[in-house]
Amino acid sequence: MLTYAIRRLVLSIPTLLFISFVIFMLLQLAPGDPMAQVPLTVPPEVKQKMREALGVGEPALVQYWKWLVQVFWTEPKIFIDWLTNDSFLLGWLPDTHLYNGELRVISWQTRSPVMDIVLQRIPQTLWVVGLSYIVGVLIALPIGIYSAYRQYSVFDQAGTFITMVGFSIPPFFTGPLLIVIFSVYLGWFPSIYDTTHVVNDWESFKFQLMQMIMPVMVLALQTTAQLSRYMRASMLDNLNQDYVRTARAKGLSEAVVVMIHVLRNSMIPVITVIALGVPAIFGGAIITENVFKVNGIGQLLITALFANDLPMVMTLTFIFAVLIVAFNLIADILYGLLDPRIRYD
Repeated sequence: MLTYAIRRLVLSIPTLLFISFVIFMLLQLAPGDPMAQVPLTVPPEVKQKMREALGVGEPALVQYWKWLVQVFWTEPKIFIDWLTNDSFLLGWLPDTHLYNGELRVISWQTRSPVMDIVLQRIPQTLWVVGLSYIVGVLIALPIGIYSAYRQYSVFDQAGTFITMVGFSIPPFFTGPLLIVIFSVYLGWFPSIYDTTHVVNDWESFKFQLMQMIMPVMVLALQTTAQLSRYMRASMLDNLNQDYVRTARAKGLSEAVVVMIHVLRNSMIPVITVIALGVPAIFGGAIITENVFKVNGIGQLLITALFANDLPMVMTLTFIFAVLIVAFNLIADILYGLLDPRIRYD
């Protein structure tokens, strides 16, 4: 398994390079000028120098090479310097001072390093998107398991109806609907997510929970609807297998048969959906973050698209690609842990 993981990690490097090249070349075809928002009073020669400083106007391959150096060489050095200087875990180590002022990937919109902005937005996204995905998975798996075990029961039919409704209604509808019901009419929850809120006592923590409930509910509904159907179908496929009848004939309790033998084999296809759903939920959170004004990665991507901020769009899109490749690898490794018959070496 270790050899397989190392081999996949090595193969992921050319895969990510190819993906980044395709994304970069496609974005080169998009219209956009980093000087579009500069005041008209700025002389043309000054604008031209600013374009050159941002790397615009050079051949596309030269720009791509500079972007690769900045992302894979300059940014890791800054991260290592942060680990040995400001981080809690490794701050006791001697300062490395690897970064020597090299040019970083600069946002056309804010004129600041792209990765600094991304790192500022990630905590907000993880608070909402990460928690919603965990909640969705924890709700979906028991519903799918019990629906399959009690097939065609009232619980199964009710769960099927609710999950189909949740899967059919898009977030841009459920989000405003929850705002109208719970914020406008009932006044239970705030309609706008306050990203500047700081948790330092019980009251501030309670307010943080209150403002997270609606965006988490919207995203968790989509996750629950999808995963519960996969879990139910996979459980039904395994409940009728010969090894289940053999386990029951040996006198094993129903709980052991279902929760150990059947569930372990049923989780194999579901693991794929869960693993690949992590980068997908980050993409799907774009709409929800804009509805509830969550100042996260999704809203950052939308803002960059409207502002023709190509460096920001390029970096965020590449981060999504890295997440997809990484969680593909995680899913394959989990296959071998769940089913001893699966071996890659």
